[in-house]
Parts: sequence; C-alpha cells; structure tokens
Amino acid sequence: FNDKIIPKIDTFAPDLIMISAGFDAHKDDKLANLKFEENDYEFMTEQIVDIANKHCNGKIVSVLEGGYNLESLRNCVVTHVKALCA
Repeated sequence: FNDKIIPKIDTFAPDLIMISAGFDAHKDDKLANLKFEENDYEFMTEQIVDIANKHCNGKIVSVLEGGYNLESLRNCVVTHVKALCA
C-alpha cells in the first residue's frame, strides 16, 4: 500500500479523494482471503487522510460498500471513521 498506492495518489495530487470503503477483506469475512484486521484499515485510512491533507485540504468522501460479517463490519467502520476524524 505504501509502496504502490500512496505514491501514485501523491503524484496525482487530487482535488478530492473518494473512498469505496469495503471491509470484506477482513480476516473474519468469508468473501476475500486478504485477512486484514482493524488496524490494517486504520493504517490505510490514516495514510489517505495524510495525502488528502497535503493535496486537497482534507477533502474525502467515504462510502460504505462491502463487508458481510456484521461484527467485523461494525468494528472496521468505527475504526475507519475514527481515523477519518483524527
């Protein structure tokens, strides 16, 4: 993420960042096999917030789009929103 995604966003220097916030890559969600945990989503969100603060005055739109294990979805959404607001 830090080696490929963040540098490309930084180079692009967006006026607005839109996040399709899917949490189905969580380790407790059976849809994907990426095995992310809440702290992974928190880290990615923090990195995106940093880029948004640098290039577009913190302008971010985040839309919930996936996550099918309700407990992990709840935890991930709370973590994501806290990171957006930090």
